Amino acid sequence: MIRINGISLPIEYDENTLRSAAAKKLKIDPSQIKRLSLYKRSLDARKKDRIHFQASVDVVIGNNEQKIADKCKSAEIIKEYQYELPVCKKSGLRPVIVGSGPCGLFAALILAQAGQEPIVLERGADVDKRTKDVSSFWNGEELDVDSNVQFGEGGAGTFSDGKLTTGTKDHRIRKVLQEFVKHGAPEEILYLAKPHIGTDKLKNTVKNIRKEIISLGGKVLFGAKLIDICENNGTLCSAVYMKDGQKYTIKTDSLILAVGHSARDTFSMLNEKGIRMEQKSFAMGVRIEHLQEQINRQQYGSLYNSPFLPAADYKLAAHLADGRGVYTFCMCPGGSVVAAASEKGHLVTNGMSEFARDGINANSALLVGIDPSDFGSSDILAGVQLQRKLEKQAFIYGGENYHAPVQRVCDFLRKEKTAQLGNVIPSYRPGYELTELHSCLPEFMTDALKEGLAVLDGKLHGFADGDAVLTAVESRSSSPVRILRDETMNSVSLKGLYPCGEGAGYAGGIMSAAVDGIKAAEMILR
Repeated sequence: MIRINGISLPIEYDENTLRSAAAKKLKIDPSQIKRLSLYKRSLDARKKDRIHFQASVDVVIGNNEQKIADKCKSAEIIKEYQYELPVCKKSGLRPVIVGSGPCGLFAALILAQAGQEPIVLERGADVDKRTKDVSSFWNGEELDVDSNVQFGEGGAGTFSDGKLTTGTKDHRIRKVLQEFVKHGAPEEILYLAKPHIGTDKLKNTVKNIRKEIISLGGKVLFGAKLIDICENNGTLCSAVYMKDGQKYTIKTDSLILAVGHSARDTFSMLNEKGIRMEQKSFAMGVRIEHLQEQINRQQYGSLYNSPFLPAADYKLAAHLADGRGVYTFCMCPGGSVVAAASEKGHLVTNGMSEFARDGINANSALLVGIDPSDFGSSDILAGVQLQRKLEKQAFIYGGENYHAPVQRVCDFLRKEKTAQLGNVIPSYRPGYELTELHSCLPEFMTDALKEGLAVLDGKLHGFADGDAVLTAVESRSSSPVRILRDETMNSVSLKGLYPCGEGAGYAGGIMSAAVDGIKAAEMILR
């Protein structure tokens, strides 16, 4: 197979256009191409009058492929990617995975495909019940502390944009994408430079992965919360979990801890057990919302409403004079800001969009980098305490009913309480309270946000538009702790315990978490 890089395509291209462009690069007739598929496609919108796609294409010709490829500087012979499972015998004890987010889900899938019959413990509900619980909360009903945006099948990413972008350069990324497609995700994620599944399609995808794990002999237990781990001479020997008010013990010598960044009670349990952890830098801030049409106009110019272009996104960062960073994260085109609390009396926001990304507003986290020196304590869980403090403040300023405190950007910059909204209506449910965020957030954060808005507006004109809306508080972008592990991915404190993914401090999104889970599974298999 020949891979051709650097193909420019008009935004309205079709398969014939793609075939002709590939043939032109190879200096052959289009009829010679037996099979053709996109390998990578990205949008180049740097020049608004010349917006186009850049693509890499895989073609099968049959005869003389090497000779043809040699004549084209941008072509190379490649083999189709195929993930290979480590060869191993079935263990006497079944491996246990705690958490069914992307890290735990893919760790369990690999172990199941290798015949190890893993057991998955998930404190939350299956994705169908979880969706109902989340919807009820967004409609003003009671928060379920174990079945919400943070906890349940699929992890926090299930109620997000399903973004699959990552800076990780690892061959296992292809395995993750292929498994997503195999289990119902759109095939385009295999070639888009910025792939996303959307929360609506991601739900069914994670359910199908769970079904394969079970079909291969695995077991998935919902409503099962890890409460203890036991050891024998420095080696894990069992895990204890609570389900339906009863305690159960599983004998195991391999436990993948993929609990996510919000499993605060698990962090406390591990700390009490003497499992070594350390404070870790993370970030907190607000969600910022603009009209999606405004972002489209800025990114696409006169083509802002073209049916051939996706809803526009952005990724911005500013390095402030004092060394602190302000940046956007988890940008959701055509999405909404959602209630993401997992503890009663605390308010948390996140961003979500469905596959179509056709909502009125665009939103993104606008985050301030936070260092352990900001925690105010040497306690391992001081970062968690800081998160809780801000979440409690946001809950109070929102009216103590899970309504979120919001403020227009122009009022935030003037330190004035918002009296009325402009053209951007907050999408957050169950509701919002107009307020003044300088009183809700610590001064070091509001100062950084104020300075950062000005810098980022210089990079994306209109980012600091006065009618844009800020919603507090975005506090769960990543884990404030790291559970220390060695080169074999074992906890440095307990052999057989594998801290993985975002919660353990080793990943930053769906893809990197999934890859980390696969690596842990491979370590167990080897």
